[in-house]
Amino acid sequence: MSTYLPTIKQLQYLVALHEHGHFGRAAEASFVSQSTLSAGIRELESLLGVTLVERSRRVVRFTALGEQVVEKAHRLLREAEELSDLVQAAGKPLSGTLRMSVIPTIAPFLLPRILPRLRKERPELKLLLREETSADAVESLHHGRVDCVLLALPFATGEVEMAHIADDRLFVAFPKDDPRDPPDTVPPSMIDEGRLLLLEDGHCLKEHALAACNRPELRASATMIGTSLHTLVQMVNNDLGLTMLPEMALDAGILGGTEVVARPLKSANAKREIALIWRKSSPRAEEFKLLAEELKAG
Repeated sequence: MSTYLPTIKQLQYLVALHEHGHFGRAAEASFVSQSTLSAGIRELESLLGVTLVERSRRVVRFTALGEQVVEKAHRLLREAEELSDLVQAAGKPLSGTLRMSVIPTIAPFLLPRILPRLRKERPELKLLLREETSADAVESLHHGRVDCVLLALPFATGEVEMAHIADDRLFVAFPKDDPRDPPDTVPPSMIDEGRLLLLEDGHCLKEHALAACNRPELRASATMIGTSLHTLVQMVNNDLGLTMLPEMALDAGILGGTEVVARPLKSANAKREIALIWRKSSPRAEEFKLLAEELKAG
């Protein structure tokens, strides 16, 4: 029986190749040369005595056993990172490297307010940020690519711990000269389904907006085209329709330089919950709770 144990580096190379599906991109993400990454994976296959990856000029395919090994590698790498986190957490709170994913409908509005203060008050904290949609961010969390995620609920997150940051109200944004003259609060019945513009699939804000309106016909009729809230605002400003915006975007000045008018949506659940989530097994839970308090203060 072989007594060989894969190295952490070899498993990292294998997981990177599976994630990127291309040797060059996987090597770039791993900060090594393509030959180094390829040699590491070949060495892993040779010492295990199995083929994990089928190589061709155009396509990288994982064997069935390779897929199983990758899944196990994700768990092993996550455990190794948590071991390192355990030691780090025993030191000064909120110090060292912390990897956080943030969804696109939060990142440009909340981070500019909190990052300068964090840099000043937590100089030993190295916060590495990545912007991802909710589904990708949650996957990154469970696969150990990030330590925590700042996102909006409700959303299916799996088994996680979480800390509430804030409730973020939803507003309806109209062109300035909209003939309906929007009232101080806008009931869902006033929203013209043929003119509603929403973010494309993958953005949870779309689901939050549709759920708040509780009008099934909106899902079928709304135009889901925007790649960002800034794009939607410009479309509304050019009288191409109306949209939904979170309060934090308004507070950050997203309507600056436009003639768009925003009014609160009149609905029992016209809000989303901003929360910080992390894996239940993370030894840095107390740090994340502290980070959540810092985010609330921002």
